[in-house]
Amino acid sequence: MKKKSPTALICLSHHIGGMELAATKLANNLSKETDITYIIKKDTFIHTQCKENPDYTNLKYEAINFSTTLLSPSIVFGVRKIIKDKGIKNVIFVGASEMKSLYFAFLGLDINLIVRHGTIKSHPKKDWFHRLVYSNVSTHVAISKYMLGNIQKIIPFGKNTKTTVIVPSLAKKISTMESTTSNVLRLLHAGRVTSGKGIDNAILACQTLHDHKIDFSFDNFGPSDSKYGNKLNQLLCSITYADKIHINGFTDKIYDEYPKHDIFIFPTPDEGYGNVMMEAISHGIIVLAFDNTAISNFGEMGFHIHLVEDKSLDALKERLLFIAQNLVSEKKKAQANKEIAKKVFAPERETNEYLALLY
Repeated sequence: MKKKSPTALICLSHHIGGMELAATKLANNLSKETDITYIIKKDTFIHTQCKENPDYTNLKYEAINFSTTLLSPSIVFGVRKIIKDKGIKNVIFVGASEMKSLYFAFLGLDINLIVRHGTIKSHPKKDWFHRLVYSNVSTHVAISKYMLGNIQKIIPFGKNTKTTVIVPSLAKKISTMESTTSNVLRLLHAGRVTSGKGIDNAILACQTLHDHKIDFSFDNFGPSDSKYGNKLNQLLCSITYADKIHINGFTDKIYDEYPKHDIFIFPTPDEGYGNVMMEAISHGIIVLAFDNTAISNFGEMGFHIHLVEDKSLDALKERLLFIAQNLVSEKKKAQANKEIAKKVFAPERETNEYLALLY
């Protein structure tokens, strides 16, 4: 493959989540094939990962400081200096709100700008200012077929802008832990403890297990939203099986949790992709989710997973009970997903598809 020009991958998010992990993983994988500078925000989860995670020892990064993403001079001048100093010609941007500042950071420079879209956008951005901001984008990359449709509806396109779908890969190799067995049905939910991530429906669906006297445990791993605390407490006070529900907080060892559980339950109402879905499928545990947005695309990839009517708690309960009553055969079918996932979610495939977009 022809040598590529110096490239920057930019993710200025201060959050902890799938997008941040995916961006860091992509930067690291690309750095093994071409000259990559990872531009991030100072003193964030990503910054800590770059400094302390041994997986990213060889990843070159530049951390900048800023207080606002809306037309931030610190972003404009900080990013522009890095781009010019390093002779960068390709930029892969992972994010959204910083796009306005980045437009001015790149103004007058010859940049092959690739924007990776990983979250659903609900409000059209086709006013004159957004048309200007997005006018120099070379390629919009969607991480799912559903996301591609969302981009085409919401985002303005320049005269020569192209689109493509590049399915993400796993952030790292699956856990080497052997799957364990238990007399207790073990449910796992991974994601932020907040509104809109499905933890309420996941917990409420367990009512059917309680009613049918099926012994179970429910584990959540993910950062908590302090604003959601009261609502979660109210939910737990309203059920008679709260002792089965364990909110464990964030872990950087989530891969080791999949082999310890039987069912991954993820009834999210709106997902741009669902990195945790990919992880659960790859580890060969049973997956149960609502059939909506990008989650539906996983059902088209040849995996044996359970997708039920969107937003229907009754459908979720019914399928959860079916799985519990047919656990042995369902676990066997889920294990077969691992071989398919090795090909579909291969890092080499994702890396090569991005390299093909670079100059």
